Amino acid sequence: MELVQGHPIRVAVRRTGLSAHVIRVWEKRYQAVVPTRSPTNRRLYSDEDIMRLWWLQQAVRAGRRIGGIAHRSNEELVKLVNAQGVSVPDADRPATEPDADKDEGEPAVLLERALETVIALNPVMLEEQLLRTSIQMSRRRLLEEVVHPLMERIGDLWHQGTLRIADEHMATAVVRSFIGNTIATCRVPDAAPHVLATTPEGQMHEIGALLASAVAAAEGWNPIYLGPNLPAEEIAGAAAKKGAKAVLLSIVHPEDDPRLGSELVTLRRLLGPDVILLAGGRAARGYSRSLEQASAVTLNSLGDLFNFLSLMHRGIPAQT
Repeated sequence: MELVQGHPIRVAVRRTGLSAHVIRVWEKRYQAVVPTRSPTNRRLYSDEDIMRLWWLQQAVRAGRRIGGIAHRSNEELVKLVNAQGVSVPDADRPATEPDADKDEGEPAVLLERALETVIALNPVMLEEQLLRTSIQMSRRRLLEEVVHPLMERIGDLWHQGTLRIADEHMATAVVRSFIGNTIATCRVPDAAPHVLATTPEGQMHEIGALLASAVAAAEGWNPIYLGPNLPAEEIAGAAAKKGAKAVLLSIVHPEDDPRLGSELVTLRRLLGPDVILLAGGRAARGYSRSLEQASAVTLNSLGDLFNFLSLMHRGIPAQT
């Protein structure tokens, strides 16, 4: 069998300074480079490909449009950049020696691989990549450094119009199942304190609440995921029925729902003063005044949630 030569996209990213997304767009839309493929269909870039991408980047920085220069030869690109008066020291040019694979298990690399499977609309490979990643790192790092940023990247690309709705839905379905399996493997005792996770009425994005459930399970809580878009009455009723110690709210989108403020205040009134209300998500800061009125603890990251729930579970008062 012939050995296919070339570097994976993470090497091209590191040497050129371009993002993996930009490289893929330049390749697909403008045919700027034509990488070979590995037996598993992964892109492999030659040293010449990487050098060409780097010169294209210099030309774009000098004011040229990628669509107008992607067809130029390497020699023309060098002349073009030099003609713009851009001085490029040799030390700043990408190295051509092969890179070691010492960063195989780095979260950024694993994240890029997972994102590639989403862009390729390949749910089987996405699930396999997540499973492999779960073996390579702790549950906390997996959720905090790979799964959460993956879904944020997918959301950003979808809002930018780079990803289709089908891509986002596929990724959400796979990640939803993966998180569910992660929770199931935590083996939390039935006697562990209950915590509810959901999104308030009008908030349809559920992955943040699912992630909160997984964090709770990892920290020894008994999580109950209620699904998205629940009115305050339903959340409070479920909390009372299960004797929940805390309610976790994910607030992602929209950022300016005029109805959400009153929902949060109503939820606090129905929960009573003894149930801790935690809120997080990209849009949570947009409702900071209402969350303060609801005596909710606003958390800025998944790491904050890990730490807060860990302290609560051990009976240590958390700093709010």
